[in-house]
Amino acid sequence: MNINNIRADFPLLAQYPQIAYLDNAATLQKPRTVIERETAFYLKENANPLRGLYTLAQHATEAYEEARDTVRDFIHARSSEEIIFTRNTTESLNLAASCWGSFLSQGDEVLISVMEHHSNLIPWQQICRRRGAILKYVACDEEGTICEEAFRAAVTPRTKIVAMAHISNVLGTLNDIKTFARIAHQAGAVFVCDGAQSVPHIPVDVQDLDVDFLAFSGHKMGAPMGIGVLYGKKELLEKMPPFLFGGEMIEYVTREDATWAELPHKFEAGTVNAAGACGLAEAIRYYQSLEFDRIVEREHQLGVYAFEKLSSVPHLRILGGSAAEKHHGIFTFVLEGVHPHDIAEILSADDICIRAGHHCAQVLMQHMKTPSTARASIAFYNTEEEILRLAESLKTVRRRMGYAE
Repeated sequence: MNINNIRADFPLLAQYPQIAYLDNAATLQKPRTVIERETAFYLKENANPLRGLYTLAQHATEAYEEARDTVRDFIHARSSEEIIFTRNTTESLNLAASCWGSFLSQGDEVLISVMEHHSNLIPWQQICRRRGAILKYVACDEEGTICEEAFRAAVTPRTKIVAMAHISNVLGTLNDIKTFARIAHQAGAVFVCDGAQSVPHIPVDVQDLDVDFLAFSGHKMGAPMGIGVLYGKKELLEKMPPFLFGGEMIEYVTREDATWAELPHKFEAGTVNAAGACGLAEAIRYYQSLEFDRIVEREHQLGVYAFEKLSSVPHLRILGGSAAEKHHGIFTFVLEGVHPHDIAEILSADDICIRAGHHCAQVLMQHMKTPSTARASIAFYNTEEEILRLAESLKTVRRRMGYAE
């Protein structure tokens, strides 16, 4: 893997060579091929998909449905009918919570982990409030691990839904989704997986994991912003009521009632983001051109290096796992005596981009008794030199804040 050639594929990295972009868990930079594919849709295929019978509209429809097929193959779904295009992970999880959550009854339980991003917490919190269900949490230990025994103890005969991140956006923890889904199914519950941080970084096979729903965003793997995916098992999607109502999601309408279109269009109301879907398909093809296994290995090597360098910074504590391989390229940390926002500002002055705050995971912050942290997250196009710059800059932060050491 020639890192210089890869970085040349990303126009923003080429335009700002002085920047060390280490906020990849928030969004990935876009390769040129993705930008060109999205532009090409508007230049050559721009018509409303699924509606027109003229040639241009048919081309737009074909491009949109080919993108769906590409996503299906990438996550190993059984059918393209199981791939619903949304705006992002947040909308996908809201769809699952609103529609499947409508089956909840008084006293039913929804189980989530304390590590969840707000996108996989608030939708369940709110649907439980509306349906009279109970939202329960399973905790992680100091390493960020949820053990099988703790999970089994949290699942009860009243558990109807389990929702959990595949990889934590704060700690980088890889949850044992396959085992947890099996336990959930044994209790008669459905399993919803937040794949926002896993799909771009590790192979994900929804059939092997046997999850009932999986959500992810395109922009976290180099696709345009505004395109996301909800995978759902066909038999469950068919039972669910629609999420939004209006154009294209209907089959037949009378003054008194309506019937719904077949999957997947039942859940894709209105004009769809066809250009974004094409961009997502192109992002997947870009990953495949580099060979996904090589991307995984590259990010593992960078993660080991980053863990070593960050661990050498005085007064810095990395949250979560005590070994590099437990972080999956996400390193959240605190620096004694310095607010994370100050860390981020000082690093920004050194042209280093990281994230600071609660990372949309305030329940986890409360659980770890740490209100705010800094986070550096890597991608395959990062370099050892950028990580070294991060560590060396962090070593100067306390001095620049006025500390004697």
